[in-house]
Amino acid sequence: MASHSSSPVPHPSSGGSEGIFRKDRDPSSRHYRPVHSLPDVCPKEPTGEAARGLCEGPSVVADQHRWTVYNSKVNLPAALNDPRLAKRESDFFTKSWGLDFAETEVMPSFYLPNITKEHFGPYLQETAQREKIHERCKNICPNKDELDAVSTAHIFCSGFQNEYLPNVWLKQIFMKPDFALDDPTTFNAVLPWSHFNSAGRKSSRDMASSRLLQEKLSHYLDVVEVSIARQISLRSEAFFHAMSSQHELQDRLTETARAVAVLRGRTAAIERIMCEGPLRALRQALTRSNCARLHNKLKLMAAVHQSQPTVQLLLSTSEFVGALELIATTKEVLQQELQGIHSFRHLGSQLCEMEKLIDKMMVEDFSMYSRSDLSRSLEDDGQVMEKDRLESLVFGLLRQRKLDFLDIYSDEMILAAKSIVTQSVVDSVSQIEEIDTDIVTKLADQMRLMTFPQWFELLKSVFENFILFLKRIKATLSVVRNVVLEALDSNQKSRLLERAAAAAGGLAEAPGTPLNQGEAELAYLTHEGLFISDALNDAQLNLGVGGGQEQSSTVGPRQALSRLDGCGSDSASGTTESSSSREHALQPGGATGISSSEDMMPSDLELGRVANNIQELLYTASDVSHDRCVKVLMARAKDGSLERLSSAEFVFLSQAVEGFVRDTEELCCRRSVSLRGALQSQANRFVHRFHEERKTKLSLLLDNERWKQAEVPAEFQDLVNSIADGRITLPERKPQGTEERKPSDYLHIDGQKYAVVGTVLLLIRIFLEYCQCVNDIPSISTDMLTRLSDLLKHFNSRSCQLVLGAGALQVVGLKTITTKNLALASRCLQLVVHYIPVIRAHFETKLTPKQYSVLRHFDHITKDYNDHIAEISAKLVSIMDSMFEKVLSKYEVKAPMPSACFRNVCKQMAKMHEALYELLPEEQAQMLFLRINASLKIHLKRQLARLGVHHDGGPQHGLVTVDVAFYTENVQSLRTLEKLDLNMAEIWEQKR
Repeated sequence: MASHSSSPVPHPSSGGSEGIFRKDRDPSSRHYRPVHSLPDVCPKEPTGEAARGLCEGPSVVADQHRWTVYNSKVNLPAALNDPRLAKRESDFFTKSWGLDFAETEVMPSFYLPNITKEHFGPYLQETAQREKIHERCKNICPNKDELDAVSTAHIFCSGFQNEYLPNVWLKQIFMKPDFALDDPTTFNAVLPWSHFNSAGRKSSRDMASSRLLQEKLSHYLDVVEVSIARQISLRSEAFFHAMSSQHELQDRLTETARAVAVLRGRTAAIERIMCEGPLRALRQALTRSNCARLHNKLKLMAAVHQSQPTVQLLLSTSEFVGALELIATTKEVLQQELQGIHSFRHLGSQLCEMEKLIDKMMVEDFSMYSRSDLSRSLEDDGQVMEKDRLESLVFGLLRQRKLDFLDIYSDEMILAAKSIVTQSVVDSVSQIEEIDTDIVTKLADQMRLMTFPQWFELLKSVFENFILFLKRIKATLSVVRNVVLEALDSNQKSRLLERAAAAAGGLAEAPGTPLNQGEAELAYLTHEGLFISDALNDAQLNLGVGGGQEQSSTVGPRQALSRLDGCGSDSASGTTESSSSREHALQPGGATGISSSEDMMPSDLELGRVANNIQELLYTASDVSHDRCVKVLMARAKDGSLERLSSAEFVFLSQAVEGFVRDTEELCCRRSVSLRGALQSQANRFVHRFHEERKTKLSLLLDNERWKQAEVPAEFQDLVNSIADGRITLPERKPQGTEERKPSDYLHIDGQKYAVVGTVLLLIRIFLEYCQCVNDIPSISTDMLTRLSDLLKHFNSRSCQLVLGAGALQVVGLKTITTKNLALASRCLQLVVHYIPVIRAHFETKLTPKQYSVLRHFDHITKDYNDHIAEISAKLVSIMDSMFEKVLSKYEVKAPMPSACFRNVCKQMAKMHEALYELLPEEQAQMLFLRINASLKIHLKRQLARLGVHHDGGPQHGLVTVDVAFYTENVQSLRTLEKLDLNMAEIWEQKR
């Protein structure tokens, strides 16, 4: 800043011989700052609220010639040095800033560097040499001012006493930086009161001292004036230059003031001619916009004011969804658009209470709907009752997060299931005259008094009613599930739209394109803010987002409320409004907007749980239906009446139950076990009774069996033929009057003839009855297999006791057990063994792979039967063996030949053949006679050895050969034994 008066570095004067450095005083070398035009102090015309607040204030341009508030000034030192205050206040600026103001340390500016000593290093290095020269010159040559002062003081003090101080002393006292008269030392030095009498007595000396002090002070004043005059004379040139510069500055200020006045006049004319009209247009546009906003706000308030009557009207028609939508939208408008409105301060709480009331109403209405839907006649059509009402209720309950509404439906479902059974029993009993309901009041007792056909018709009626009941429940739950899935789908779409909106918002943050002239003008005319400059920023931001998004799919709460309020008066037109409002609310860009709908609806996890609960409720309905049917079944079985059913009746019951279970599984996709378990329990009792009856029957047949060949009726032959064809069932009874066929002597199976007794024929029919029960009641397969195994074992053991054990002698009264009896028993056992694989294969189809282990019973039974057959064959051989031993022990080798012994043997062989020929097949007969022939050869060989007859060609050898030839000829003459190789050479001992 020193460049205006002098250069920063002193230069030696033209008279360098004096060695004194002086500042350059050449006026031509001085530089002056050029005069700049004054800055424009007129601010931009404000708009909006500021314009309305400043429209009454003074104008700098229009009111420049009269006094305004802008002419008022305050002298800051005068304000700080208020004489009315006892002491200067340190908090002059901050005392009126409030109690919350707290003085804090001012943080250093981040934009100013921290100046240290190192920053002055280059300057100090540059001026160090000059400073040394200056100090040396100052020490060598005293200052011209000091020399002049010393000389002047000497001149003025020559007439005074020697005690007066020189000019140097004057400077040392009065020119000190810490000069202060309140300092006693300084005061005594300036006013030496010690020369005066301290006792107050005036003397001539004191008078002289006073005059001397006065002269001394006068001298000081003269010295100062002389010094001032000298300084002025020394700096006269600079002083006069400053004065001339001041005059020049005043002239320029006068010209500037004149130019400013002209500029202000022109500005006032421009404002009057060019600005007042456009600004008035802008103000009117702004006023019009504000009036429109006020009008819209009043309309919105009117709509909110009518929300409560509209909600009441919607609730009167059970439009819960529309009422909830209107309440939610009204609450959102109150929070966003009408926040702080005093007249609506209680409306929010009223709406919350109304929403709670709607919650209770929806729960009660859903309970009434469930009760009426489940209790209406089952003969009605299968359509869902008031489907729109149900959808509205479910959506409203979901919206309010009342996710336990399915429990209400479950409770009503259980009550309805009980009433179905009760009504079915009442209807059936009313048609039976034999039951007096006044005497027998309990339903279970009434059911036990029914005959089986009557009770069975009742059970089928209950089954049919429950099937219709489950169909109705499934249809209703399907509607509920569809609503839940729609809500879930709406949530997913809302998330997709939010992601798309977020992506669009990210694009909107990019810098927008500059506005053209037309868009800038439109921003000026339509902006509703405080400053017009904000309009340009807003318009440019909107342009950056995209011009095509002004008609967004998301509707604000104000438009939503207007839309709902506009259609509120027509909401009582029917249930169509409810479904349409529900669909509109489910849409992601619907009236409530994405955020409000997303906040109110349950989350995806909660909706998924509700959907699962719906399926579980259908399972529960199936279980409840089965449980009620079990009650009906157990009420009948309490006195054991179900155990006394015939097999046909129990089969009918089992088929009905299985049919109902199968239908419910197809309908509900649920395998309920209660009814099957109850049926299985009854089936076990039925199987036990069924088996005991047949076992007892078989035992009676065996005890009365005389073991004689029985004729085979044609129906039994047809029965075994059907088994051969793969039909393991009892044939249907043929109507009477059909042609009767003659019975056969044998049972023909797979090309073989079986001579059987009557008990075996009935046994075949009995095990077919077991197979038929398994066909009709698959659940009792394992139990029935065990029982059938026990039956077959019983037949095997009992027949063994009666035939091999000769029990028939005492039981039936047979005289003896003949070979024919034994052969017939063996053939019967072979017939049962033939059918065991067939029975096994049939049961295997009814069992699961885990149950195949029970099939081992058939393997054990087959082994037992084969062992029994082998014992019978051994018994036949032992009979002939005893006869051979008895006869051949008396054999003698002597004429005549053939001997009587061999004649008797051949006779017995012929009798054995005659008894077995028609009972045993050819292969078995041959095998049996080979075993008998082997026994003969053993006994003959032993007898010949005892008699000493050898194979030596002697007379005895010849006689034995004749007997053997006679025996061989007789045996081979029997039927089916012609080619039997007797190998009689084995009777002779081999020579060693």
